[in-house]
Amino acid sequence: MDFLTLIQVLDSTVRMATPLLLACLAGLFSERAGIFDIGLEGKMLMAAFFSAAVAAVTGNVWLGLLAGIGSSMLLSGLHGLASITFRGNQLISGVALNFLASGLTVLIAESWFQQGGRTPSLFTKGRFNGIELPFAIGPSEAEAADRPLSELIKEANVIQQLYSELISGHSILVYVAILAVPLTWWILFRTRFGLRLRAVGENPAAVDTAGVSVRGLRFAAIGIAGVLCGIAGAYLATGLQAGFVKEMTSGRGYIALAALIFAKWRPWHALGACLLFGLLQAVALRFQSIQLGGVSIPVQVMDALPYILTVVILAGFVGKAIPPRAGGQPYVKER
Repeated sequence: MDFLTLIQVLDSTVRMATPLLLACLAGLFSERAGIFDIGLEGKMLMAAFFSAAVAAVTGNVWLGLLAGIGSSMLLSGLHGLASITFRGNQLISGVALNFLASGLTVLIAESWFQQGGRTPSLFTKGRFNGIELPFAIGPSEAEAADRPLSELIKEANVIQQLYSELISGHSILVYVAILAVPLTWWILFRTRFGLRLRAVGENPAAVDTAGVSVRGLRFAAIGIAGVLCGIAGAYLATGLQAGFVKEMTSGRGYIALAALIFAKWRPWHALGACLLFGLLQAVALRFQSIQLGGVSIPVQVMDALPYILTVVILAGFVGKAIPPRAGGQPYVKER
C-alpha cells in the first residue's frame, strides 16, 4: 500500500466515522440519563431527508441543517412523551420511531419530488463542502502516489501530508463531531448538569429527593440527543452524499449503539470505537476484493465487515459492559 492510498483510507475513515460518532454521543447522553434510545436510526434518517429536502428547495444548506435538527428533535419529543411522560417501554418506542421514519421519509419524498423516494441532487450552496485549513499545501496526489512512505519520512514531509490530506479538507460538520467529544466529556464530568444527568441514570430517586426534576433532566438528555442525531443525519445527506435516498442510514444507528456499548458509555472511548467502525467501512469501500493466501474474498464479505463486528461486540467479546443501573426503567415518583 502506497502512502497516498493509506491517507485516502484514513481520510475515508474520518468521513465514515462522523455520523457514527454524532449518533454515538447522542446515545451516550440519552442512556446516561436512563433512557435507552433504539430510535437513533430513525432520527438520523428523518434528519437526512428533511435536511436534503429543504436544502434542495431553498438552495441553503444551513436551512437544511436546521430542518434536519428540528425533525430529529420532534422524534425525540415523541420518544420522551412515550417513555418519560407515559412511562412506556423505551425499546418499543424506539423501534416504532425507526419504522415511522423509514416509511414517512419515502412517502413524503415521493409526494414532494416524484423521484422514487429520493430528493434532487444537491450542488454548491446546497451541500457542506470541504474546508481548506491554513497552510494545507503539499505535493500533488500523483507525486505522492509515486513516492514510497520511507522516502517521504526521510524528507520530513509526512506531517505536512497528513495535515493537508487527512486533517484539512473536511466539511465543517466533521470538525463539529470531533469537537463534540471533549465538549461531551466536559459537560458530563465537569459540570453540575452532567453530574445530575449521570445520577438520574443511576439513581433517579436520589435525584428526586434532592429536589431536582428527573423528568426535566431526561427530557434535556433526549433533546441533546435529538440535536446530535439531527447533525448526523444532515451530514449524511448534505455532506457525505449529495441528497437523500431511501434507507440511506443503512443501520448506522444500530452500529452507533454497538459502538456505545464497546466504549462502555465513555466519550473518548466512543471516539475510538467509531473510528474503528469507520475504518472497516472505509476498507470495504476502498478494497472491493482482497486476496488472502490465494483466496479471493468476495465483495459481499467486505461490505458486511462493519456489521460482523457489530455482532461480535454485541455478543459480549469486549469485556463486561455495565449500562447505567436505571437504564430502561421509567421513573415513578413515590407519594
